Amino acid sequence: MIKKPFFGYATANFKYELLSKAAAAPASLPIPSQAVFLVPDPEDRGPSGFDYQVGTQVETGQLLKARDGGSPGIYSTVTGTVIDTSVYLGNYGQKFLSLTVQCQQEDSWSEDFAGALEKDRARALVSFMGAAPGAPDVSRLVDPDTAIDTVVVLGADPDLLVETNLTVLKGQLNTVARGIELIREVFGPETVLVVAPGDNLQNVDSHFPARAVAVPLAYPSAQPLMIMHKVLKRFPAQDKTISQLGVCFIKAEAAASLATALSTGRLPLKKLITVIDKQGRKKLVKARMGTPIGDVLQHFGIEAGAGDRIIMGGPMAGTAIYSLAQPVTAETDALMIQDKSQIVRSSDYPCINCGDCVRNCPADIQINMLVRFLEAGQYQEAANMYDLYGCVECGLCSFVCPSRIPILQYIKLAKFELERSLPAEEDNA
Repeated sequence: MIKKPFFGYATANFKYELLSKAAAAPASLPIPSQAVFLVPDPEDRGPSGFDYQVGTQVETGQLLKARDGGSPGIYSTVTGTVIDTSVYLGNYGQKFLSLTVQCQQEDSWSEDFAGALEKDRARALVSFMGAAPGAPDVSRLVDPDTAIDTVVVLGADPDLLVETNLTVLKGQLNTVARGIELIREVFGPETVLVVAPGDNLQNVDSHFPARAVAVPLAYPSAQPLMIMHKVLKRFPAQDKTISQLGVCFIKAEAAASLATALSTGRLPLKKLITVIDKQGRKKLVKARMGTPIGDVLQHFGIEAGAGDRIIMGGPMAGTAIYSLAQPVTAETDALMIQDKSQIVRSSDYPCINCGDCVRNCPADIQINMLVRFLEAGQYQEAANMYDLYGCVECGLCSFVCPSRIPILQYIKLAKFELERSLPAEEDNA
């Protein structure tokens, strides 16, 4: 709950939860009747640029990517037949090829991953593991332009109410530890940290071949950018991303995925998800990536009616989605549904300069001034004058804003547009 004193003003005071006892075993969904895979298509090739037309057979573990192989792919978690292909636009105009597969109820395994492992273990992990549960972006660990020296294993989820990675960390200690060993062995970073809020690492820190770091329970201390600021003392900017500063964040579930893939020679298929219903009750479920989220909600008897809001992620920094057919992906740590009667709508009401956003900002940014530039589309000025890149994207400013300005969405859009403009500026240099 948010706490305010009787006299004066205070900042919002949210706390991460402690997982003091073993969580209940997650429910496990069966193979869905249909699975949907969103294959990255940044070059906008469309269906003609891929070899997966209607009627194409796919196998479990098969790498799905563009015909020319020039963009990242994902792997199929089911065996079946492609019954539909379409263009899908994700957040901020990201382009995907959407493949709908009619699933068989038995797996026929592709040898794509096993064959790649035999040739080059590091390259195999780069090709396949970005689409594994937790989405470990190990490509950054072998990129000569980034020179990663520090890997941070996130033992908790950055948003509130979500307990996916903390459950993995404490319930699969040996698997996560083996994943950390493999990160050291294959990629050789100088430093590996395991980070979790509060006392969550108590009595388990000795299991990990890495230094355990406890951050405060106060939200948003487990946000990656807060860890960059407070723990690592490194500060991203427009021309210096997190990876360019030598840091790579990997979730606990991602480390476990690495260990599972290399120990079995087969890619992990199921994603652990925290499901938060309309009453705020949490449930854990494992579902194959590609499973429509409607199947997940139906399993728990959660109805999504007209006007309800479905959110990928938690309540502070999650993203609203608009279709029950959207699939579980490697990054789906949480699904949250809000009843239409409880939704606080955003507005275009002007800033009243109350200062609540400034008082609540953990990065001490002058949000009331920053948002004026963002509303006007003056993103570069916002970065230069009001520390746009100092924002840790926690969403507290949007939460406390009495004008209901969608400040977090403005900030994310500005960062995306500035990042997208960098290649064009470099080409013209």
